[in-house]
Amino acid sequence: MPRIAIIGAGITGVTSAYALSKLGYIVTVYDRQRYPAMETSYANGGQLSASNAEVWNSAATVMKGLRWMWRRNAPLLLNPRPSWHKYSWLAQFMAQIPNYRRNTIATTRLAIEARQHLFDMAEEEGIAFDLERRGILHIYHDAASFETARRANALLREGGLERYAVSSEEARGIEPALQTGCHGGFYTPSDATGDIHKFTSGLAQACERRGVKFVQDADIRNISRDSRPYVLDVLRDDGREREQHEADAIVVCAGAASRQFARQLGDTLNIYPVKGYSISVHLDDAQSQASAPSVSLLDEAAKIVTSRLGDRFRVAGTAEFNGFNMDIRAERVQPLVDWTRKHFPGIRTSRVVPWCGLRPMTPNMLPRVGPGKRPGVFYNTGHGHLGWTLSAATAQMLAASVSAAMPARQAG
Repeated sequence: MPRIAIIGAGITGVTSAYALSKLGYIVTVYDRQRYPAMETSYANGGQLSASNAEVWNSAATVMKGLRWMWRRNAPLLLNPRPSWHKYSWLAQFMAQIPNYRRNTIATTRLAIEARQHLFDMAEEEGIAFDLERRGILHIYHDAASFETARRANALLREGGLERYAVSSEEARGIEPALQTGCHGGFYTPSDATGDIHKFTSGLAQACERRGVKFVQDADIRNISRDSRPYVLDVLRDDGREREQHEADAIVVCAGAASRQFARQLGDTLNIYPVKGYSISVHLDDAQSQASAPSVSLLDEAAKIVTSRLGDRFRVAGTAEFNGFNMDIRAERVQPLVDWTRKHFPGIRTSRVVPWCGLRPMTPNMLPRVGPGKRPGVFYNTGHGHLGWTLSAATAQMLAASVSAAMPARQAG
């Protein structure tokens, strides 16, 4: 029976482990953190959002980014300090602008497919993750941005998404807790929200029940690629123990770190870490709970998304090009708090937990799923801001790719 090593215990690694274990593979998941889902899969915006499938490769996005460069609290921030990785990535990103339409439609279709896979996993394994299936409402504050969104909406609908325009009054009807007006919006009733950390942790437990092994606190320093089986050089217990583990196949699901593992395995994978921030506002009193919206929102002007996660209100946003920097900067968190106070003044912000994570983004905004150059090497990574949305579908794609190359029962 083939032994498969998955690098990364975030949402893509755990969904991949689940899909492969159901096919009968011997699966081991490695992660440098002590528990699954402790990095980018810990506290994201919570949206399972086919409605947010529009790729960023457009001239309009580039122009916005240039205007925002010198604003410290801008939704998109680029550290201009020279970096070959950053600027080569940006050059490839710009080169993908002609593919904006095709890639947006493809991402929409994948996101729609992914939702049902994820719901099926949760139902089969009994995973509770604060799921809300109330849709997502995008709001726009002026006519120009609303008309721009109408053009993007045509592509989402071409990809198969049910999404329709609503007036300011209709938007307030969909989410009565919204205190401020807007020019209009687009509503996607089939979208949902949920806690990515709860789901991933629950699915990891389901994987263990199916025989998947998790090796946590595992820093993989090197992968021998000269012969098979592959040999993973693993540091354990904060580097005090060194172990060697063998595998017939490697699946890289390491988020922003996937680029370095691909290099070890002889592949070129241009993934850049784009930092995003979130706050979890704890709804500790009845007034806060009544004032927080139940429908997920996306404010186009501020590039802020929200999710109601039980007794917490998750507010997330910003895109920061600053390498692997993981500092939680006060000037990036404060706009999320200020936005909450402005639009939902009844919510107390006395207990707010900030967080940041690194979105693993490819230049064309599409995940890399499938085999590498070497036999037994596979990838399921590079999902960018849509890892939570797309992972359940890309796990099925990954499992199909592995099964085609090395059937689970070939050794039996």
